[in-house]
Parts: sequence; structure tokens; C-alpha cells
Amino acid sequence: MLHLIEKARQIKLLILDIDGVLTSGRIYYIADGTEMRAFHVHDGLGIKLLQNAGIAVAIISGKKSEAAARRMKDLNIQHVYLGNVDKMPAYEELKTKLNLTDEQIAYVGDDLPDLPPLLRAGLAITVPDAPFIIQEKAIYITQKQAGNGAVREVCDMLLKAQNSYDAILKSYR
Repeated sequence: MLHLIEKARQIKLLILDIDGVLTSGRIYYIADGTEMRAFHVHDGLGIKLLQNAGIAVAIISGKKSEAAARRMKDLNIQHVYLGNVDKMPAYEELKTKLNLTDEQIAYVGDDLPDLPPLLRAGLAITVPDAPFIIQEKAIYITQKQAGNGAVREVCDMLLKAQNSYDAILKSYR
């Protein structure tokens, strides 16, 4: 656990996948072909709390989705890469643009396209239903399921490790 906290203290950027991390991984299509996804409000607040604490948040997703783009805009996420099947170019661009080292980046992914950035990031995180190969490479596996508060769990862990959580709690009292 100490190893995890030490790594979490260094994080300045949290990169998230969407399907299977911010959502349960299920995609619904209604009769007209419109795509629907569900996002958890706790994850959204966690992202906003991280941003307010000075930790940047980015999205790298293999799929383009109007619903996902809308949610990211609602959350004021400035770094959004949709339709990036190969996630490493976006990862490298973010690293350069924000002048960060790998050790300052946390990455949350759930499947094989996420493996390259998970292997590079200083803090590799996944969800409980990720394939074994992903869980094996992760430093942290969330207790919460994808799309059901897993991202909030990660945000809270980062905030606690960086001693920002208590100040946030005080602001709500």
C-alpha cells in the first residue's frame, strides 16, 4: 500500500479510457441507431474535484461517440482524444504538451488497447472485470466496478495521497 501512495503522490495527470472504465462497457442502441451510454455522477464529481485540486484529467478512447464527447464537455475535460485505437500517440502528445514524465501520469484502462499506456504510466490502474493480463500489469485494481464509481475511487485515492481530500471535505461542511 505504501508503494501505491508514493506513486499516487507524484500524479499530475489522470488519463481515463471511457468504455469499461467511465461506463460499464455496455453500449445501447435505440431503434433509430442512436447510441446510449450511462455515466455515474460520482465519477463526474470525482473528476471535478481532481481538476480543482490541480490534477489534469484526459480521455483517450478507441471509439468516437457523441454521447461521450458530450459528457466530457459537461465535465470540462480539456484533453479529449476519441477514436484513437492506438493510444500511445495521444499519450505521448499529452506527456509532451503538459511537460510531464511517465511517473507523473496515472492511466486507467480495462482491455488490450490500454496495455501500452498502462505499461508506461507511473501508476497503472484497472477495474475488477478487466482481463487477467490487464489486472496482472496494474498496480491498483479498483474495488468499484467500471461505470459504477470506479473512477471516483481513483480520484479519492489520488486526492488522499496528495493530502487534498480533507480540505475538500471541509469545503462541503
